[in-house]
Amino acid sequence: MIYFVGAGAGDPELLTIKGKKLIDSADVIIYAGSLVNPEILRDAKSGCEIYDSSGMTLEEVLQIMQHAEQNQKTTVRVHTGDPSLYGAIREQLDALDRMGIPHEVIPGVSSFLAAAAALQKEYTLPDVSQTVILTRMEGRTPVPESERIEDLAKHQATMIIFLSVGRIQELAERLCTGYPKETPVAVIYKASWEDQKIITGNLETISEKVQNAGIQKTALVAVGNFLGDVYSLSKLYDKHFTHEFRQRIAE
Repeated sequence: MIYFVGAGAGDPELLTIKGKKLIDSADVIIYAGSLVNPEILRDAKSGCEIYDSSGMTLEEVLQIMQHAEQNQKTTVRVHTGDPSLYGAIREQLDALDRMGIPHEVIPGVSSFLAAAAALQKEYTLPDVSQTVILTRMEGRTPVPESERIEDLAKHQATMIIFLSVGRIQELAERLCTGYPKETPVAVIYKASWEDQKIITGNLETISEKVQNAGIQKTALVAVGNFLGDVYSLSKLYDKHFTHEFRQRIAE
């Protein structure tokens, strides 16, 4: 059996209980060494075969999995954050299906969730934004034409941008085609890691601040008025709002 485990954003204590148990009992571990905190593997059992996939090809990863399965070993494929976001797991799952190898995916805490916790903000504030867009700029890997930053920015929703901080000036300029230049921005470097950093500003100032901080990768860019202080209170706890579990309080 091959288990794909989301390792969380970086803090080893954000690993799920199920993911922790699987990693600690695995016979073979393949992990994305360029992103996964190696502390997550510190309790791997003696004799466990550990491979860093950061320099490997898809074929090499699959070969290790196939060999482990033939020898009745349990393999854990460790991905950063949650495997469903920029994890390139679909191609691995499909290949395993073709080989008849069973697999299971264990979700993890994505970096965009750890970023919200670090900021102590809520992405979906009443009357501010009820939509969260997770995206990235095109680079060596393209994005669909309909998902260009300029088109997404028109919605002025909460936007979390992965894999793009290295081009922060261009990103800010392109976001300004849809958001006002005063829109608040936060750049979260290595959310939940010990060396986490948070840079705040707006679309007009964030580029210079990020460049001065020397941040070029491993950071998320969060954009939107959820970072501001103007919002409506939730109906969930409003004494004048009734729902299935609470009747209106008499005045």
